[in-house]
Amino acid sequence: MQIDYQINNVLTARARLGEGPVWDSNHHWLYWVDIYNHRVNRFKPATGENLGFDVGDVVGAIALTSSHRLMMAQRDGLAFLNLDTREVTPIIQIEADKPDNRFNDGKCDRQGRFWFGSASPGKTEASLYRYDPDGSLQVMETGLTISNGLGWSPDEKTFYLNDSEQQKMYAYNFDTVTGKISNRRIFVDLTGESFYPDGLTIDSQGNIWVAMWDGWCVICFNPKGEEISQIKLPVQRPTSCTFGGEDLRTLYITSASVGMSEKEIDKSFYSGDLFAVETNLVGLPTYGFSG
Repeated sequence: MQIDYQINNVLTARARLGEGPVWDSNHHWLYWVDIYNHRVNRFKPATGENLGFDVGDVVGAIALTSSHRLMMAQRDGLAFLNLDTREVTPIIQIEADKPDNRFNDGKCDRQGRFWFGSASPGKTEASLYRYDPDGSLQVMETGLTISNGLGWSPDEKTFYLNDSEQQKMYAYNFDTVTGKISNRRIFVDLTGESFYPDGLTIDSQGNIWVAMWDGWCVICFNPKGEEISQIKLPVQRPTSCTFGGEDLRTLYITSASVGMSEKEIDKSFYSGDLFAVETNLVGLPTYGFSG
């Protein structure tokens, strides 16, 4: 089903690799990262102001906490960013023995556990981890190339995970109490397509919205894995999306300019910018880290 969405370019960011949008419903702010420029950004839709925090290294994902700080998944570990002092405090180092890897997408579940995965392009040496509020670290999945686009169904019975380079979207059974995942199966197989599943978000009806790297679009799948809608974008490399706004009906979309030729940039002039699309659907709340 093709719907004519109104695409609004809300921030001329020109990010190298914009990613990881997180909606803060308490302040009505959108946090997002520019991975290779080592920046965490705080965007205020009401004013259009964007405040950047240089965190000194790549930052693939962020999560809200209960205080004035964010949790970050950086190159080879987790750290806290104090939003008042801009101080970065390391928490735990992971995959330091894999210098070609870096941490990528991540989110918190309802129980306040932070899920995050690594990227190992060209290799199957990436993994998915869960960092719990008690400070323990769990390995949830291995043998990935680029762990990406994770999320949970509204009833929390299903967990979704993308492996971008393999062009696979996976679904798992999810136990909300123990935090365990099981019964991995292919949810959507995009093998052979010219684009790759990147970051995702899920609405209150259980539909999965996926940014398609090199696809010029965000595609919406129903819980059966059937494509039901598509948002055409003016950028070649949308990277991730999340619902925000006062009523969680605004879909915010990040994008990238990294790795593009001059010819591609000419065709995709707004690459790296931040976009917003008003929808008639409601997103799910954002959960933060409980530690």
